[in-house]
Amino acid sequence: MSRSEQTEVAGQAHPEQKTAGRAGKASRVLLVLVLLAAAGGAAWTHFGRGGASELVLYGNVDQRQIELAFMDSERIAEVLVQEGDIVAPGQLLARQETRRLQDRIAVAEGQTAACEAALLRLRNGTRPEEIDQARAAAASARAELNYAEADLRRYRGIWKESRGQAVSRQDMEQSQLKRDVAKAQLTEQEKALRLAEIGPRDEDIAEAEANLREARASLDQLRNLLADAELRSPARSVVFRRLLEPGDMGTAGRTVFSLAVLEPKWVRAYVSETEMGHVATGMRALIETDSNPGRSVEGTVGFVSSVAEFTPKTVETTELRTSLVYEVRVYTNDADNILRLGMPATVRFPDAGARE
Repeated sequence: MSRSEQTEVAGQAHPEQKTAGRAGKASRVLLVLVLLAAAGGAAWTHFGRGGASELVLYGNVDQRQIELAFMDSERIAEVLVQEGDIVAPGQLLARQETRRLQDRIAVAEGQTAACEAALLRLRNGTRPEEIDQARAAAASARAELNYAEADLRRYRGIWKESRGQAVSRQDMEQSQLKRDVAKAQLTEQEKALRLAEIGPRDEDIAEAEANLREARASLDQLRNLLADAELRSPARSVVFRRLLEPGDMGTAGRTVFSLAVLEPKWVRAYVSETEMGHVATGMRALIETDSNPGRSVEGTVGFVSSVAEFTPKTVETTELRTSLVYEVRVYTNDADNILRLGMPATVRFPDAGARE
């Protein structure tokens, strides 16, 4: 065969070999793509929760609220704070009228002072001068009795000598009556002297102590009412609503202020059952809001519910609304007051992958 014929035969066989080579290369490329796709799917399954080793939840900022009201009914005299003011614990917010209460306190103070004096008098006992006075009264009663007895003996002698002619029976009876009265008075004065020497009874002291306790309790009650006439903040908080003004009638149960407690705040979020194993109490979290892009607030998981519930409609997640989720609370102090009540927030858990 000539060289030209060999070249023609080779030229006819070359396209088939070329096609077979291209098919093999395409198969290898397809295999590589399949492997890459599988690897990518695995990576999405493992890291598809918002970034590598990161769990992302969505929720809203929440904080405790206090409805402040006065204990008793009285007209409001002063309201000292405005809506939006940040108040400290114990800060005075409003005050009621106290004029009538002050008058009642003055009366109670006088009664308490009288009870204290009576108790002190009983505890000190009888003074020496009072004992001397009782002795003098007893001596005077004894002298009166002696005189009455002597007068009665004289009348009796005259009656006997005159055989009832010089002294009438009425005079005799009157003289005897004076003797009996003087005798009774002497007995009374001697008993009074004895009581003065013994001093007050224990029962009298106990009664005086009880009266004093009652008076002091009444006074303390009125002073508590006076303290309750001042409305003070129970915690560091912000005045959310101011509902009553000076001149309004503040009654028990009628809210004067609505306060939002500043510490702590938390984000109420919900985690699906498949992600429950990636969240635990004490885990660190980062809280982000749309109003502060690129700025996060650190928080800590403080509560993970053990009861499943349906996803609330206010929570925006990629899960179905009818799926069961568990409530998670991420607490934070938020010293810069970035988070506001009801604000939507994104919670990221950078360390969630470490638990897988």
